[in-house]
Amino acid sequence: MHRRRRTALVLSAAIVAAAPLLTACGSDAHPGAAAVVGGQRITVAQLESRVKEVRAAQRAATKDEAQYQEVIARTGTLTRDTLHNMVLDRVLDRAAKNAGVAVTRKDTQQMRSAFEQQAGGAKGLETVWLQQYGVAPQRIDDSLRTEIEAQKLAATLGADMNTAEGKATFWKAMSAASKELHVDLNPRYGAWDVQKSGVDAKTPWLREVTATATQQTT
Repeated sequence: MHRRRRTALVLSAAIVAAAPLLTACGSDAHPGAAAVVGGQRITVAQLESRVKEVRAAQRAATKDEAQYQEVIARTGTLTRDTLHNMVLDRVLDRAAKNAGVAVTRKDTQQMRSAFEQQAGGAKGLETVWLQQYGVAPQRIDDSLRTEIEAQKLAATLGADMNTAEGKATFWKAMSAASKELHVDLNPRYGAWDVQKSGVDAKTPWLREVTATATQQTT
């Protein structure tokens, strides 16, 4: 499992290098909003709640205060990463809908079972998702759903993520969805870039879709 994720990380960087940039400047037009995506607000309170979930899980997974403070130091960009993930997932959802892609509960359950086997059980999966991606245990099913959505989108588009052409096709669909949604990010959390955000934020589905493509060709 760890080898897959290292491979996927390298491929994610390659995707960004090959993909055209798409940015959207944030504004202060929506007080109290961390971001506005497709006219829907992601409030600062919602963002802070997500971050608290992760911090609580990190606290529970550490043995003492010193170790917890080390974890906090290593994840100093958690708030920004969490927001970018929340926005990117909505962009992915729009791109998937545009392509006629749907994900069922059974799809999610099957992927979770497979990943739990690879991780040595449910607790192992929770540990991996928390440590590598900053995903709290109660959010794993949501995270896995986006994993599947990204994989199905790439397949529907006929995008071979091991090729520059395939990556360009995938990100063209993502860029189109981002434009449709008129992403407005609060400047305190950085500028919006649909590709760069996917790597800067620890985004499981971005790595997994490339890892899956690699497995299918080996």
